[in-house]
Amino acid sequence: MGPDGSRPEPPDNPPSSEDTQRNAGARGRPGAGHILPVNRADIPFLAALGVVASVYIVLIAGIVLAKVFYVQLPLVGEVFTNPGYRYAVVLSLVSCSITTILSVWIAVPTAYLMTRVEFPGKRIVDAMLDIPIVLPPLVIGLGLLMLFQTPPGAFVQQYVTFTYAIPGVILAQFMVACAFAVRTMMAAFAEINPRQEQVAVTLGCTRAQAFWMVVLPEARRGMIPAATIAWARAMGEFGPVLVFAGTTRMRTEVMPTTIFLELQVGNLGMAAAVAAVMLALSLIVLILMRLAGHGRMF
Repeated sequence: MGPDGSRPEPPDNPPSSEDTQRNAGARGRPGAGHILPVNRADIPFLAALGVVASVYIVLIAGIVLAKVFYVQLPLVGEVFTNPGYRYAVVLSLVSCSITTILSVWIAVPTAYLMTRVEFPGKRIVDAMLDIPIVLPPLVIGLGLLMLFQTPPGAFVQQYVTFTYAIPGVILAQFMVACAFAVRTMMAAFAEINPRQEQVAVTLGCTRAQAFWMVVLPEARRGMIPAATIAWARAMGEFGPVLVFAGTTRMRTEVMPTTIFLELQVGNLGMAAAVAAVMLALSLIVLILMRLAGHGRMF
């Protein structure tokens, strides 16, 4: 009832149940909070943007379709039946999974420090985190090779052999993948309101307790994209692996180096088959990661 005893007027256009469901579903989509209504006068402008954007989309679709139509199914089967190719597939999956775990494990504390703590030399550290992203991959591999020729590197290799060995494959992938995971986690931490952490500390939590109980549960939504991009980067990494770990058959050969070796001998059909397997595996992992991010895995 209003102050004068009258009933309040209902809104002119109350939201229907269909609108409510549509809005609730939109909140679960990436960028849904930034969607603006489209007026008729906006259509020419948006159509022009769509034409420009479609150039890149068409190129992506063309690459995928070219692989699908060019690849020969018997050769795809040989990827899994031939021991040499099968070894490259298994090593790729194992090394990429280990690299992803290590990348997220390093990215979480690094990103938290970079977004929540001021310390001397922070700008230098921030710039150093971009070095694996901006450097050519071959230079990263060469740098690793030179690092393990130094006395500290030689000392480490007395216990764990990295150069031209499987640990070298993982380290080469990690050097690039972790940088992307750190940047992704920094964006995730930046979206978390620090006031929640401050309130937890005010209520008696230590900084560590506030991190584990308040910040980390919120940051888990960023771990899935960080793990996804780390896995994808590790799967496609070629330059550092080639220089630092080599391309020894049945030892340090992963799928990108298999494609390189097949192209070197002119076996384009087999290279396309391995590339198709890489594409399929990447799509499967991407779908699983997205489902896990939306809580639909189980």
